[in-house]
Amino acid sequence: MEDILIVDDDPSVRERLERVSAQAAPEARCAMAGSLAEARQQLSAGRFDLALLDVGLPDGNGLELLPGMQARAPTVDAVVVSRLGDDATVLQAIRGGAVGYLLKNGSDAELELSLGSMRRGGAPIDPVIARRILQLMAAPQLGPGALANIGAAPATTPPAQLSARETQVLQLVAQGHSNREIAHSLSLSINTVECHAKNIYRKLAVHSRAGAVYSARTKGLLP
Repeated sequence: MEDILIVDDDPSVRERLERVSAQAAPEARCAMAGSLAEARQQLSAGRFDLALLDVGLPDGNGLELLPGMQARAPTVDAVVVSRLGDDATVLQAIRGGAVGYLLKNGSDAELELSLGSMRRGGAPIDPVIARRILQLMAAPQLGPGALANIGAAPATTPPAQLSARETQVLQLVAQGHSNREIAHSLSLSINTVECHAKNIYRKLAVHSRAGAVYSARTKGLLP
């Protein structure tokens, strides 16, 4: 755990995580990113052992970084550090390849111990989240498969129907392309792409690019 990328849009949180990281691993070198774009730039330019990811970033969901990291930098351990601890977000992080999930309301000492455990091969999970996962696993009416259903749409909800073109647009959105880049790639006008995006948001009942990608993946519309 020598090179750490800290991804958070709040400078005070970045400073805090840098301080905690230095306490957990005195030899660690930290790089900072305040957005998805900055994080992608850092990941493409350098080699990291650990990435500490926030969920809510100015240009999207920090969990959007996980698929790319799995594909292009599989040696980077990703740990989510967020104020969000709902089941759906935790599940998305774990499914995406995160090795840990910590809450920002933990004390510096707790965060330091959790990060320090990684040096011994541990997977740092906030105790509150770990307890909830264990309760779900132990529930006899749910069983171990219960985690697969956390955050899933109710069975009575009809599946969203996206057109072939809307699916193409959404796939490119999931890859991090802007509307202008999508328009160029598909030989469409940017107005047409924006129209498709609005239709996607409406059909998936979301209000953001990150929300559309997450919703589509939970519904099996995207890999």
